[in-house]
Amino acid sequence: MRAVCGVSFTVGAGETLGIVGESGAGKTALALALMGLLPEGSHVTGSVRLCGEELLGRSDTDMSRMRGKDIAMVFQDALSALTPVHTVGDQIAEAVRIHRRVSRAAARARAVELLHLVGVSGRWARAYPHQLSGGMRQRVMIAMAVANDPVAIVADEPTTALDPTVQAEVLDVLRVAQKAVGAAILLITHDLRVAAGFADRVMVMCAGRVAETGPAELLRPPRIEPAETPQDRPDRPVVLRVDGLVRHHSLHKGTLVRRRAGTVRAVDGITFDVREGETLALVGESGSGKTTTLMEILQMSRPKKGRIMVLGHDTAFLRAARRRALRKDVQVVFQDTCASLNPRMRVSEILSEPLATHGQPIGDRVEELLNLVGLEPGHARRYPGALSGGQRQRVAIARALALEPLLLLLDEPVSALDAAVQARVLDLLQSLRARLGLALLLVAHDLALVHTIADRIAVMHMGRIVEIGSTAKVYRAPAHPYTRALLDALPTPDLRPNRRRHILLRGDPSDVSPSGCRFRVRCPDYVTLSPAAKRQCEENDPEQRPVESEKNADQAAACHHPLLKAEVER
Repeated sequence: MRAVCGVSFTVGAGETLGIVGESGAGKTALALALMGLLPEGSHVTGSVRLCGEELLGRSDTDMSRMRGKDIAMVFQDALSALTPVHTVGDQIAEAVRIHRRVSRAAARARAVELLHLVGVSGRWARAYPHQLSGGMRQRVMIAMAVANDPVAIVADEPTTALDPTVQAEVLDVLRVAQKAVGAAILLITHDLRVAAGFADRVMVMCAGRVAETGPAELLRPPRIEPAETPQDRPDRPVVLRVDGLVRHHSLHKGTLVRRRAGTVRAVDGITFDVREGETLALVGESGSGKTTTLMEILQMSRPKKGRIMVLGHDTAFLRAARRRALRKDVQVVFQDTCASLNPRMRVSEILSEPLATHGQPIGDRVEELLNLVGLEPGHARRYPGALSGGQRQRVAIARALALEPLLLLLDEPVSALDAAVQARVLDLLQSLRARLGLALLLVAHDLALVHTIADRIAVMHMGRIVEIGSTAKVYRAPAHPYTRALLDALPTPDLRPNRRRHILLRGDPSDVSPSGCRFRVRCPDYVTLSPAAKRQCEENDPEQRPVESEKNADQAAACHHPLLKAEVER
């Protein structure tokens, strides 16, 4: 089997080449061949030259001397690539000492210096990989990659499944690192927007071959405006209502680096509703409370505080029998299908299980469900491990639809899929919603995808909904600075308000002001406010209120100084 066939390209010093394509196109195989990291039994022909020196045919010992020094790699899964039993500072220092004759103290000092280069405080040098966020781990990987001023850096999906703001920061760190060492970068990604916004040139791969090459503008899509929310929304029945929902977790000493014991406000008084045939998207960075909200709804029990109404039933007063019956009408599709689908069950068994559980006849239902989500009858005999990522997600959707629910909860259903597969799954969800009248509550961090499916959007930050409204209005004129920052972080300008310049949101997502507005410590607008306005932000946590006039009552934001439409366009 030929994973890569006849691929040729060049990358100049300080240049970035983006390599894009679906899973199985040969992108990662190409990267591993360049690095001399292909598994045993693989055969490579052709030529790979780095500054005129041939790399193919070298021994593993020779390549080990070059890897990390002349050519470095940033892997996709930083948690797997980093050693869990050593601190990140020690691991960066090791990368320095392997290729340079320096003392341990000098290597540690260099490690701290490199952490600062990629925007991580030196105090995190004493932390272990699991104690860092995904974005911080990826920064550590970049620090290790540039530790010895390499000539070339191969970055394999460095931003997959990261929040938009973290993704933008990681790409910005790569730019800074590239400028610091003058390295050529080979960026491998399935996200066309990332390649279009970061690379100088792109190479599109398909089935192991080069399908097309050209400037990055080749991938930039036209600006697409989201559709307006249907005017009949107020007349539609409410399927789900969440009112003042609260979920706090106790935080014990020793669980996180330099974190005091206290309370984590995972969800802190949020209110929203979802109506029949409508899609509401919950968006925000990791840790904003999106998935916790989903789990609270799924439990269908009495929340710590607040109220959850599902199909007119208050979950706080449900009896066991009624709760079981109600679960039939509320189904969920999880992000990780490898974990949510039983690997020992065939697809037919997975799809028939909910029917058997609720005492419904199976008959031809499995075949009907497969047809509904665009799978072949032959897929029924397969195990999840024999399916592609997109096929597994379709099976998960089919299982959720087996009992004909009225409300479908989706937790990042396409975050790790290729762009083409993402589009097919989203198109499937759109058609199912139209045919079956489903209401969807979608949790996502990719704002560039949300606008294609959501009627309304609720932006969460640190357990609060800071802005909510129709997708068209929120994207066209975001009122909260956090919403604007999320849109500004998108790698291409087609969805930024008025094609704003690319502004990065600095700081860690967990940075919260001890009083007043929780977003204040990261707010890009705070420094421009008058002293009186700053005092208002420092003393009072803003409540949600309608934006501008009565005609915009559908859009509300929790900000003392919301950005009005005229200011966005300016």
